[in-house]
Amino acid sequence: MAVSVDLIDALKRCLRAQDMTYRDLAAQIRLSEAAVKRMFSRRAMSLQRLEQICDALDVGLAELSAEASRGRKAMAQLSEAQEQALVGEPALLLALFLTLNRWRQADALAHFGFTPAQWTALLVKLDRLGIIELMPGNRGRALTARNFRWRADGPMERYFRHTLLTDYFADPFDGEQDALLLLSGALSIEGVRHVRQRLEEVAREFDALLARDATLPAEERIGVSLVLAQKPWLLQLFQPYRRPRQQ
Repeated sequence: MAVSVDLIDALKRCLRAQDMTYRDLAAQIRLSEAAVKRMFSRRAMSLQRLEQICDALDVGLAELSAEASRGRKAMAQLSEAQEQALVGEPALLLALFLTLNRWRQADALAHFGFTPAQWTALLVKLDRLGIIELMPGNRGRALTARNFRWRADGPMERYFRHTLLTDYFADPFDGEQDALLLLSGALSIEGVRHVRQRLEEVAREFDALLARDATLPAEERIGVSLVLAQKPWLLQLFQPYRRPRQQ
């Protein structure tokens, strides 16, 4: 049985949303990259192959069918109101984090203190906010891109600066999975641009690794947060020694 063109186009959108390349998919379904490219370029694959790809993407056929009929582009950024709703309800923010990282309901209930009714209510609220689409079996399909970014100086960024940043740095970075590099120096404008490009590359690689590991069981994954930042800055303790700039 042949698969419709709409379903194949929906598969492409799912691949992009998870930042998964044809090479990544080929490795998961044990085909060559060329064979995968050929399938998608010709828009020709069997139902059995479709199911195999859906398993690799952790996407159900009903979910894929809904995506095919909708054709909605994934959001690269949330609205101010959506971010404010998440900031105002930590449990809702946690539910989004788990959904984006493809946790199933059983794993969420096993690791966190939600009842089935509470978990369902959180997913329903995320659905009404337009951040996820609630699918059968309490599966949440994220309507955001895998690598979406928080708004610059938006509710989430302000919340992180004012509330979460202290918590992030409260404990020492001395564990096996920890890393903290405190670097400071004087660079040219070109040097600063180069460092920024490298930080953006690290962010893209982090997104790609998230997509690669998304299908692993919850107990085989560790929650990791990166803070990547740079700005022209002089330590406050140096300020008393600085001469005023001449006008």
